Amino acid sequence: MKLSLLEIISLGRKYINLWPTRAELGEYFVEYQAVKVSRLVCKVMPGLALFCLILQLYFGSTAVLPQALLYSLCILSFPLQALILMGIKADKFLPPALANWYKESVARVNQSGGDIKLSTQRPRYLDLAQLLNITFQKSYKPSEG
Repeated sequence: MKLSLLEIISLGRKYINLWPTRAELGEYFVEYQAVKVSRLVCKVMPGLALFCLILQLYFGSTAVLPQALLYSLCILSFPLQALILMGIKADKFLPPALANWYKESVARVNQSGGDIKLSTQRPRYLDLAQLLNITFQKSYKPSEG
């Protein structure tokens, strides 16, 4: 599917937010580490860019303003790059083995009384993130009482 750059960035943000933050997923999915690093980059790099800009202007003079802006813009591009890469990954189709596991999992959840309306025809990584998110929301709610 052909997506514009803004749609890819939006898809990357959605993919990062959908992926559950469960450490045990790291044992089974390589994407867990990529999502974890992308979340960290999106959280830390804007502050680091501002810190870099202020520090260079404080210890330098206005003569270093072009270099300080260049460094800050370079650092600010990292979250954008992470979102683009995650958006591209989210739009890719699952490999056959993972697609079969995905289809079986959707069928298993639906047989046990769930009503998941996810794509079973050529699922993508975004569909996998949605399935894992739904699964972990339902099965790991804290017990009341």
